[in-house]
Amino acid sequence: MKLSFYGAARSVTGSRHLIETPTSRLLLDCGMFQGRREEAARQNRELGFEPKSLSAVLLSHAHIDHSGALPVLAKHGFSGKVHMTRASADLAAIMLQDAARIQESDCAYVNKKERRRGMQCVRPFFDSDDVEAITRRFAGARYRDALKLEPRVTASFHDAGHILGSAAIRVKYTARGNTTTVLFSGDLGRANMPILRDPDPPPPCDILILESTYGDRLHEQAAEEMKKKAEALISHARAHKSKIIVPAFAVGRTQELVMRIKELVTESRIEPIPIYIDSPLAARATAVFRQHPECYDEETSKTFSADGDPFASRYIHFVSTVEDSKRLNAMRGPCVIISSSGMCEGGRILHHLKHAIQDEANVIVFVGFQAEHTLGRKLVEGWDVVPIFGVPTPRRAQVVKFNGLSAHADRHDLLAYIRAIDPLPGIVFLVHGEEKQALSLGAAIQAEHPALDVRIPHRGSTHDV
Repeated sequence: MKLSFYGAARSVTGSRHLIETPTSRLLLDCGMFQGRREEAARQNRELGFEPKSLSAVLLSHAHIDHSGALPVLAKHGFSGKVHMTRASADLAAIMLQDAARIQESDCAYVNKKERRRGMQCVRPFFDSDDVEAITRRFAGARYRDALKLEPRVTASFHDAGHILGSAAIRVKYTARGNTTTVLFSGDLGRANMPILRDPDPPPPCDILILESTYGDRLHEQAAEEMKKKAEALISHARAHKSKIIVPAFAVGRTQELVMRIKELVTESRIEPIPIYIDSPLAARATAVFRQHPECYDEETSKTFSADGDPFASRYIHFVSTVEDSKRLNAMRGPCVIISSSGMCEGGRILHHLKHAIQDEANVIVFVGFQAEHTLGRKLVEGWDVVPIFGVPTPRRAQVVKFNGLSAHADRHDLLAYIRAIDPLPGIVFLVHGEEKQALSLGAAIQAEHPALDVRIPHRGSTHDV
């Protein structure tokens, strides 16, 4: 067996890992790379492998950094199945169509400006026809069902608790009476988070491919501290009639934020202010959430039974049209605007930042990890001038981080995940983490398990196992 890593290797975007056996070539995830425009264009057009040669694709979850390059496979002749959980299939279908639309819209906007400067036009990586072609190849599965991919290869999905439908993927290859098992964690969630069940315990494996996004840190904010921080933000918005701009992933973070704010209102800790969810995708994704109660934890299931819909309220408004979105930019606060993308790399959030970022009364709140070289990362790092649509823009708005809302496992969670595998795997590959995070987690794993073979692959590296 060979393992090759074509993305999310010493970085957190563009997850693509290839398992090769004598009878099959299986791709784990096919994510879009997010970062500098030129590098993103190259990595999203040139995947590093021949799509036609793939036997099948196994998708851990629908986030674009894991699913976003799937239509590129269709564009280049992939003819196999894309296996994932049923909830992921429903989410990925709407997310990829949205990604195609955003690319076309953002490219048109940028090209309009580039032409004035005599610059070369940019092209989308794929279009809606490519999305339709790949979604016809989706095959939804239930958690823990054994899927026969080839005569000697089976796979199963195990709840990862990260977003709706997210899964760790277990692949078993049998030859000459011997079996080799690979477990890919995907993005691991955390225990005791809203909406979703806790992650499943890891099944036994010989080789573990483990994410390392927060491999060097802990989620320090307790629930009560986060609530106090949220109260202070709402009070600030009321006092200054300002806007709270939240770049959030349309799937997962948006739904959790809505439930967290409703919880504060229910507890009479804040008076509600208008919340605008400016993302057609978030509205469609929330509808998908309603269709998959099999993914809920016990508390959310009870809330649905008692209150009908935990994602709805009189002060929560889903914004659909472009005209209504533009009106938000001229509106005065206090209000909260939740919009995607979560790393500020495309979509309506860029327009809201463009109009709000130079007012020192406004607050930009980050609730998830920001990849290197993204606009979100620059804001989190405190840049005073940031590029928005390629134009250097002064930042006067405050920037606040809510790391405690992260849907990723932290260092303790990741170490506990390895500890729960009995017997320990023979090899651990650390992926989906910047080099600093992956190296730090690798050192912690080896300190705890000195005999364990821990590897941190580079992009394009191949390993015989």
